[in-house]
Parts: sequence; C-alpha cells; structure tokens
Amino acid sequence: MRKGLFLVMLGLMLVLTAACGSANEGDTGNGNGAGTNTQTNTDDDTGGTNDGGAENDPATGENGSPADEDGTLSKAIERGYITVGFANEEPYAYMQADGTLTGEAVEIAKAVLGNLGIEEVRGELTEFSGLISGLQAGRFDVITAGMFVNPTRCAQVAFADPEYRIGEAIAVKAGNPLELRSYEDIGSKEAKVAVMTGAEEIALLEKSGVPASLIIQVPDQNAAISALQAGRVDAITMTGPALQSRLDTANDANLERVADFEQPVIDGESVFGYGASAFRQQDTAFRDAFNTELQKLKDAGELLTLMEPFGFTEEELPGDMTAEALCSE
Repeated sequence: MRKGLFLVMLGLMLVLTAACGSANEGDTGNGNGAGTNTQTNTDDDTGGTNDGGAENDPATGENGSPADEDGTLSKAIERGYITVGFANEEPYAYMQADGTLTGEAVEIAKAVLGNLGIEEVRGELTEFSGLISGLQAGRFDVITAGMFVNPTRCAQVAFADPEYRIGEAIAVKAGNPLELRSYEDIGSKEAKVAVMTGAEEIALLEKSGVPASLIIQVPDQNAAISALQAGRVDAITMTGPALQSRLDTANDANLERVADFEQPVIDGESVFGYGASAFRQQDTAFRDAFNTELQKLKDAGELLTLMEPFGFTEEELPGDMTAEALCSE
C-alpha cells in the first residue's frame, strides 16, 4: 500500500517538474517577450555620447557590431543629435564666445549629418592628442577636427574621404631674425619650434632632420602663440589656415608668418596633408553613408561654399583623393 502510494506521488512530481522546465524555456524565445528584454538590459553600453552612450538595439545586437554596422547612425537619428569630438583648433573646429560650435570640419559635418537625418551636432572639447582615444572610449561618435589622414591613424579609426588638402606654415618673431624658411632651417640652425601635441607636424619635423630636443610640444594653438611671444621658442608651425587664424586673432605686430616658407619634402615629394572626419572602426556603415553625402556636396560644388568662410580656397579642395588611398601609402 505504502509502496503504491509512493509511486503515485513520484509520478506527480515528475509531471510538475517537466511543466516548470517548459515554462522557463519560453523566457529565451525570439519574440517580443521577456527573453528579448533581458538580452537588451544586459548588453554592455559601448556607444557614443556623454549622456551614457548609445543603447543597444535588441533586434540587431551590440552597437557597431557586424550585426548592426550602422547602429551609431540609426541611434543618432532616433534621438535627434550626435556628439562630435573637437580640439578648439581654428579654422577647423572651435567654440565661439556664444557657445556655438563651428569651423570648416564642423560645418561640413553638420551639412552631411543633416542630410542623413541627424538634426543636431553637439561638441565635446578634447585635447588633440586625446581625440582618437576619446572616440574609441565612446565619449563621442565622430571626430570633426580637420584631422590629417595617415596610415598610423588609419590603424585606429575609420576615416571618411578627405574634405581638404593643405600645406604647412611657420610663424616667427617679426623680421625673421634666424631666417627660417623651411623645416630643414629649423634643424640646421638649432631653433626651437612649438607644435601641438599629437599633430602631424611632429613627424614631418623629425623626418626633416629636426631633433626631438628642439620640438616643444604644447597642448593647443594658443599655447604655441604664447610660447613664441614669450621667447620660449623661435618658431611655431601648423597648417596654413590654422596659423593665419591664430595670427589674426593675436594681432601682434611682433609676430609674422614666413611668406616664402618651403613645404616639407619627404622621400622626394612635397608633402600636403588631407583632413577628414573619423569614425570608430566598427562604424564602417556610418562612415560609408557619410562618404556618400560628402561626395554629393563635392559634385554639387557646395563643399567649397562651406569652406570659404574659414579661409579655404579652391586650391585646398581634395580632388579625387580618397581615405583608402591615403591609408595605403
């Protein structure tokens, strides 16, 4: 009797156990139920802006992953804005006194992103040397700082196609007392030169024979001007439009731009820099969409219109140069 009762109770327990197991398996289904929500809530937050980053899309996987290559773009369109990194470097990207973010790179980005459906561009001020790490860390989603495209940076970010082509320039004390007219002159005459940390000019100076002991790295353009005014350096260098912008702002009769400056020649070729916006490497679909709209601006002649207010001319247009070609050099 007792044995029979025990077998009946054991059978009931097995039935109940099977039923519970079946119910729990339903939480991992593919529909709109609890399983999907749990996946969304536990994904890492690796996206873009300072309000906590872009949320992950439960339908497509982690932001920027192969399952959702345009995740950053689609999320920016949905929330109505995107955050860009800039280094307060005129004329490329800088904040005006009234808090307005502008500059050559910024205005081009605003036009392109607006055509992609992103209504607002917000800025995150960062030292130039920290822009790539800030992008990778998700502090912002695009770098709009007129950053030169080179193979070293190409290994870290996904560049859009270039927006401009530009040469270098130097400024010295009025009268050019050391007669500096090239990077080679800086090295041979043992002149100290100030350059922004992380800038392309550092490598160009070194390749032109200027020893590291003569290259004084400063955090931004204004610090370079201050160093020259104070006599801590004999020259400063940056791209032509950037240097002219700083000299115009400083309005200091004791400083002058070297008019007959010779462009650096590396491996037998005169060097020009090509500037472009930069994206995280996983955001290639976003970058490609950006390139499509950028090409439309170029074809319509609107790129020059956006650049002209910042001192750029037709000579600075990038032609048919692409990021792919620059990255493979």
